[in-house]
Amino acid sequence: MKAIIPAAGYATRLYPLTLNTPKQLLKVGDKRMLEHILHKIEEVKNIDHIYIVTNNKFYNHFLGWKKTFSSSIPITILNDMTMSNEDRLGAVGDIHFAVDKCSIDDDCLVIGGDNLFEFSLNHMIDYFKEKDSSIIAVRDLYDKRKLANKFGVVEIDENLRITGFEEKPAQPRSTLTATMVYIFKRDDIAKLHNIMKTSKPDNSGDFIKHLSETSTVHCYIFDENWYDLGSHEQLEEVNQIYRSDNR
Repeated sequence: MKAIIPAAGYATRLYPLTLNTPKQLLKVGDKRMLEHILHKIEEVKNIDHIYIVTNNKFYNHFLGWKKTFSSSIPITILNDMTMSNEDRLGAVGDIHFAVDKCSIDDDCLVIGGDNLFEFSLNHMIDYFKEKDSSIIAVRDLYDKRKLANKFGVVEIDENLRITGFEEKPAQPRSTLTATMVYIFKRDDIAKLHNIMKTSKPDNSGDFIKHLSETSTVHCYIFDENWYDLGSHEQLEEVNQIYRSDNR
């Protein structure tokens, strides 16, 4: 299994912090945001390579960081050659870029570079094997108002199979929010080529919606903490949590 971390966004909502520094290399607690994710991935025996996709603006930042970080799993930094928020490839585009550039033909764990979470990836992989389908990590926020216009919303059946997906709806149909933590089967990864030919998806949820309509995708519902770091307030709040926990 391979791991892909899309980290090529420009995080304009966090300016000026991210004007000259990639969001994923900001400190959260005593580690960089990206390092928290990598330590989670290192707990997984199945992963044999990690691909981090960044952009041309921040490519050298990631190369410099890599020299200071020791990983038990080989890491490759990929440059998608974009320079601004206007010409970015988007999350799905960057996943496809990694798959195409590195000829990846394997199951793939995909984690957004700004997703901090506390559940076990090993448990998620066990569930992936049990369901024998692509899966996405889902958190129940128990209040539709918390999801409105903010998160991807998932609808499921009694077997936890996805029956509907909507990106940031004004009126959510459920209280289940999709996090950008996915495990894609090899056959579904191959479908990236098709969706890139027919459209230019931006949000990762576009691919989830496509897969759920053309094949089987299940939810891995977790109760542990998950943090969205899209604003200055959210970043500072999580920073305080991680500092107090000495993480």
